[in-house]
Amino acid sequence: MAAKGTSRRAQADAIVVGAGLAGLVATYELIQAGKHVIVLDQENANNRGGQAFWSLGGLFFVDSPEQRRWGIKDSVELALADWMGSAQFDREEDHWPREWAKAYVEFAAGDKYDYLRKLGLRVMPFAGWAERGDGRAHGHGNSVPRFHLTWGTGPEIVRVFLEPVEAAERAGQVTFHHRHRVDEVLIEKGTAIGVKGSVLKPDAADRGKPSNRERIDDFEFHAEAVIVTSGGIGHNFDLIRQNWPIDRLGNPPKHMVAGVPAHVDGRMIAISKKAGANAINEDRMWHYTEGLHNWDSIWENHGIRIIPGPSSLWFDADGNRLPAPNFPGFDSLGTLRTIGQTGHDYSWFITNQAIISKEFILSGSEQNPEITDKDKVIFAKARLNKGPLAAVKAFVDHGEDWVSADDLDSLVAQMNEIGRGGHLDAGKIRTQVEAYDGQFANKASKDAQHMAIKNARSLNSEKLIRVAKPGAILDPANGPLIGIRLNILSRKTLGGLETNLDSQCLDRNGVAIPGLYAAGEVAGFGGGGVHGYNALEGTFLGGCIFSGRAAGRGVVKAL
Repeated sequence: MAAKGTSRRAQADAIVVGAGLAGLVATYELIQAGKHVIVLDQENANNRGGQAFWSLGGLFFVDSPEQRRWGIKDSVELALADWMGSAQFDREEDHWPREWAKAYVEFAAGDKYDYLRKLGLRVMPFAGWAERGDGRAHGHGNSVPRFHLTWGTGPEIVRVFLEPVEAAERAGQVTFHHRHRVDEVLIEKGTAIGVKGSVLKPDAADRGKPSNRERIDDFEFHAEAVIVTSGGIGHNFDLIRQNWPIDRLGNPPKHMVAGVPAHVDGRMIAISKKAGANAINEDRMWHYTEGLHNWDSIWENHGIRIIPGPSSLWFDADGNRLPAPNFPGFDSLGTLRTIGQTGHDYSWFITNQAIISKEFILSGSEQNPEITDKDKVIFAKARLNKGPLAAVKAFVDHGEDWVSADDLDSLVAQMNEIGRGGHLDAGKIRTQVEAYDGQFANKASKDAQHMAIKNARSLNSEKLIRVAKPGAILDPANGPLIGIRLNILSRKTLGGLETNLDSQCLDRNGVAIPGLYAAGEVAGFGGGGVHGYNALEGTFLGGCIFSGRAAGRGVVKAL
């Protein structure tokens, strides 16, 4: 630790600000090149890996062995067309995000699979179909399944990078300084030369739990390069609402649940901007509409997302069925916009036990212990069980957003009891559900959701693993009926610090700032917004990996 007024001599080749996934990947690349690294994080060592640890571990691959095994034809050309149709880049500042998008899709179709496999990472033997899209061939969405679930979920992705980094720590090549909160990036003659900030009081809080912010000392470290990998704004509701795109998504929700821990506060964006870095696309963000209050919370206001198949019926707070293509698993932000226009900040699923048993999984490593723990026996038993997964059943039994009944009138009455300002008319709901159910008598239905289900089941992987057998919602054989209050769940920052393909931060004139780099969510997962307006799912963790790798290799190239 260097006090104020001490020499500016570099104490390491690089300082990495943030011990999340992007920071670990950047550090891994640096140690492979023999560099010495200081890693700073405001949380304790229990939180190494950051929010990636809590993720389901979804990864976006193109033309993977798993896709080919199931007869899914994918290509760089198709994936790039899907990416650009989803991103809808339309701003002058989208130059570098466009370049990052092209590079990332090529990475997902090329080096990414082998890069991770050599580190020991494995994925499940199938690809899931997430973000099916907005119903336009040239619009948002995945044309084919590309969501590959990591065997071991988020903790496994963290592990394959953390283990070599911690081995380097034991060898003296990496030094972690936890409870060190960066308050300033040091710039000297236009070049980043280090950071300074506050040493926070030790706190033994478990992973994900809030920690104290009591300052007990100052610190200052110097290095040849600074890499900012501090994450996004997902738990900073004030900053989310400040940047909320009212013109696109309506008024920000009064009530949200937090999909990330409290330390995901976005403070390094402003600190980096003060040092001269340019931030772009700060109004682009990604939040889910299928959020639940966690009945067994880890952090404050802890939210869990339902990752649904396409068969549940979706209604707004006043009982109107959401218009096509606002079906479960299709267009996250399109559905968010539709819900926002209702004047309410929540919506409803009406479904049944047959559907949730086949189609519902929950986000988060802790919600999928059999996959996280890599237990093949328990995994097989869980999937062969005719009822819902244990984690889903726990929400049915304990979750404040869930109600269940044997008849529709009773279900609607319970739903009204937990509503927040809207009102459901049982007769109106019945008319819509019975009309939907009546279409099952037709081989060729006019209902777009029916068509979507049939389309999904045309893929063997979806039919066997993910999408329930078509059947009437009100059929007693598929019951009981289930109503679920869906909240807005905060999650990802799609804009951020503008960077070139070496992850160098750019100033407002588009000139790279010597010695200053950014990767992960703080950089909009690369370039200041590689996703544009929409994401294709499975791309967030991959974005941390790709941009973190670029940052580490960029520093090595510059030194």
